[in-house]
Amino acid sequence: MMSEENNSAHLSALAILGIRFPDDVIRVQQLLNIDETFRSMCEDLAAAMETLAHVDRLPESVREARRQEYADLVEALVNEIHEAIRHSNVVVLRRPADRPKS
Repeated sequence: MMSEENNSAHLSALAILGIRFPDDVIRVQQLLNIDETFRSMCEDLAAAMETLAHVDRLPESVREARRQEYADLVEALVNEIHEAIRHSNVVVLRRPADRPKS
């Protein structure tokens, strides 16, 4: 069972990935549920984006260096997650649309 904190990170990661990869939302959800490595990458992405969003709170002397560091990290994680989605073996099963019975 997921803790509330992990569940929050899970939902945050899902929201971020839903924006980044709108055509793969179902696959992302399945991967988050079954693949701990994928889930960890997504949680890292959520944390990096959160930190990047608050970089203006840092002292001016380190602000730009940290902004670049976290922007690079976000880009690397997005690319890694994209590759994981592309190479996943998750098969999305959908029920056929209701068809009239013959």
